[in-house]
Amino acid sequence: MSLQEVSDVRKARLIALRNRKEGRSTGTNGDSVLLSRNYDPETRTLKKHSRNEDLATDTVEKAVEGVAEKIIAEEELQRNRELDVFNIAPKRPNWDLKRDMEKKYAKLERKTQEAIHTLIRQRLASQKGQSDDILGAMNAEEKALDIEDQPSDED
Repeated sequence: MSLQEVSDVRKARLIALRNRKEGRSTGTNGDSVLLSRNYDPETRTLKKHSRNEDLATDTVEKAVEGVAEKIIAEEELQRNRELDVFNIAPKRPNWDLKRDMEKKYAKLERKTQEAIHTLIRQRLASQKGQSDDILGAMNAEEKALDIEDQPSDED
């Protein structure tokens, strides 16, 4: 075989391949071959395929075209449910006031306990007569004078 013959055979094969891809293939007897991918059962006619059409038919964008809008709509409904006025309002209306006053209340509680302890110590000391404050000391003196002024049974 010469180079020209090899080239002609190759050209014939490429033309046959191109015709087959475009749907123009012919059988051995010259009739067109009817394949299921070429036949449209709805219109009952043959389909004409081109290279661009094959690429455009099955794409991911077409498969997920309505999914994005559906997800956005569901998220919007979920946000509307979460932002309902009754869900926003606290169960206890004064919880924030209690939270803010907690530190101040702790300081006051400590000082109150210290004041109570001091009063108890003063009262106990005044009963024994060992008071640091003036009023406690005066009360202790009056009690001591009352005890001395009482008439004794020995007189």
